[in-house]
Amino acid sequence: MATATRTGYLDGLDAESFDLHTYLARYDERLLADPEGRRTLTRLDPLLFALVYLRHHLKDADGNISFGDAHLDWCRAGRRWVRPPTEPAAERDAYIAPRNTGKSTWWFLLLPMWAAAHGHVRFTAAFAASATQAETHLATFKREIDNNPLLRRDFPDLCAPAKRPSGASVADTQNMYVAKSGFVFAARGIDSSSLGMKVEEKRPDLLLCDDIEPDESSYSADLARKRRTTLVDAIFPLNVYARVVICGTVTMPGSIIHQLVRAAKGAHAEAWVREEGIRAHHSLPIVQRPDGTERSMWPAKWPYSYLAEIRHTRSYAKNMANDPLAADGALWTPDDFRYPDEEGPDPVTHMMLSIDPAVTAKKSSDFTGLAVVSWSAQRQRCTVHAAWAVKLTPGPLLRDRVLAILDEFPRIGLILLEVNQGHDTWRSVLHDMPVKVKPVSQTEPKFTRAEGVLNHYQRGRVLHARRLPELEQQMCTFPKGPNDDLVDATGSAVRRFIPPVRRAAPSASKTPYT
Repeated sequence: MATATRTGYLDGLDAESFDLHTYLARYDERLLADPEGRRTLTRLDPLLFALVYLRHHLKDADGNISFGDAHLDWCRAGRRWVRPPTEPAAERDAYIAPRNTGKSTWWFLLLPMWAAAHGHVRFTAAFAASATQAETHLATFKREIDNNPLLRRDFPDLCAPAKRPSGASVADTQNMYVAKSGFVFAARGIDSSSLGMKVEEKRPDLLLCDDIEPDESSYSADLARKRRTTLVDAIFPLNVYARVVICGTVTMPGSIIHQLVRAAKGAHAEAWVREEGIRAHHSLPIVQRPDGTERSMWPAKWPYSYLAEIRHTRSYAKNMANDPLAADGALWTPDDFRYPDEEGPDPVTHMMLSIDPAVTAKKSSDFTGLAVVSWSAQRQRCTVHAAWAVKLTPGPLLRDRVLAILDEFPRIGLILLEVNQGHDTWRSVLHDMPVKVKPVSQTEPKFTRAEGVLNHYQRGRVLHARRLPELEQQMCTFPKGPNDDLVDATGSAVRRFIPPVRRAAPSASKTPYT
């Protein structure tokens, strides 16, 4: 009854392509009705284990079960626990997702229970910001092994505490449980004395750290440094071969989780993140499809329309995107963006499509930035009407996208194309356009160009026709964000309409004051 091909069904799937009925239809109902069949089928499949034994934790208030991208990613990550690490610090991961995604349910109950039931993990040590919080996770775990009939039937040794010869439990307390199977679950506050934690000869082979930072009102940069020291100097050394999982939501700019978010985004990672070999995984609430359109990471919980409505707020940035805007950027802030007032939109004198191209559409390459910007001679200012970042190979698909934009905005009279690289490639893509194509090469440094464009924003010479969340986020995180293609595309158009002032060099016959 090998299940390797069945578990492979999850590979590459996201919330949009995953179908629960299709997934369950792959399993023989007769096997799922039998204890041995259930144990065999769930041994390599944590998602099936959760559906079979802990389904009540997956239901919403209406009794429905749904999954987001993060949940499927976490199940794929959990499958790596089947094989123990063979090198020190080889399995250290951080998982950051929007608040209320179910991180604690998955990482402190569903996945540890699956791993404990099948013997993939022998000793779990769980840490949280406070001992009470960590003990709550253990209490939830223990309620299942005490009261879940199917779990108790199929895994009796996990659900029974280990006994001493006297008949007393080895450990069945609020901060530690030792099962008859030998599995150990210990719960501690992050600042508790934990050095040397072991039970007999066992040391933790799974270290779980969930929300190890308090809220911003009780936190500071100094406390964050101390908490990081505890993590690196006291928790990780409990077993250098242990699997490590850090999960949480950003509590303040510069916090441990915020540093991990920056590492996941491809920004400059803090030295301790690199030195400790931590792989950071950041699940965004809004996911961009390859064609540039967007969808919700968890449609059943957060419809895209809801996310789009709130994505401009600081609460969304901090609690959903785990990206406090003001902390990342050196130039723009949300206060720099202005929108049409009661007088309505500016009359359009000229309009252009500005393209900041990527040469390839590989996963590691940049996006291609597309921005529609107009100029009003009457109001003497620009308006940014739309901005998209797409990963489409330079070719027919991207050409079709450009033509579709020209149809959507018939006032466009020019395509401005940055050609610092890939000039010949883009000439072949944008040949015979219905409007003029103007290649430009940038010579000034990127940051200098952005400073000039910001000056126009702050002087009220650039409006956004509506909230443009992706562009505004890139601007607020520039230059430290992972992508700046929309900043470049928009900036090129603004600089075309409002050229930088070129100061002439002083001559011998004139002084700087004449």
